[in-house]
Amino acid sequence: MNVNVALIDDISPEPQLIISELGPAPKRIVVAYGFWIFLLSDIVMFSALFAAYAVLVHATAGGPSGAQLFNQVSVAIETACLLVSSYTCGLMSLAVGSQRLVRTYVAAAVTFVLGAAFLTLELREFAGMIAAGATPQRSAFLSAFFTLVGCHGLHVTAGLIWLVVMMVQLAVKGFRATVERRLFCFALFWHALDIIWVWLFTVVYLMGVQS
Repeated sequence: MNVNVALIDDISPEPQLIISELGPAPKRIVVAYGFWIFLLSDIVMFSALFAAYAVLVHATAGGPSGAQLFNQVSVAIETACLLVSSYTCGLMSLAVGSQRLVRTYVAAAVTFVLGAAFLTLELREFAGMIAAGATPQRSAFLSAFFTLVGCHGLHVTAGLIWLVVMMVQLAVKGFRATVERRLFCFALFWHALDIIWVWLFTVVYLMGVQS
């Protein structure tokens, strides 16, 4: 009986020690985990839009198809702008990691300019299609096209606004841990948009001109 009591006394402090060492996860882990969930939910949404587009791509209702509407040169320039902006965003992340303010601002400015150029070309494409009568109401194909491509464009717009806000925060607060976390989250968001655009460029524009 005494032996059992001794064993319990020897064993019981260990679980108590482990429990006392447990606590809430560090904020950086919580933020990273939550942001990855957001990115995954965004990918699920885009997957649904891609599926809808794949089903409706041939539902032109006698209207123009992608082969008649898409300007491959303009889309190629858009793609180049967005992919290069991903590279400059990576340079910005490296500058943030080494806490080099000037390099961070330069890389962020180039990323913003390239993203804005992408949006300008995309809006010009939309305006030209609408002027030619290819509006979202014209056919199910055009409804799916404007929804998918427009949703990506809205994400790019949100990313540019986010980048401007982060540059203001960096100027005011400097390289605080919270600012660095938000900048790295922005970089993940921007790279995810580039990956989605590669799929969008392939499925919508490259395959669209062959259909």
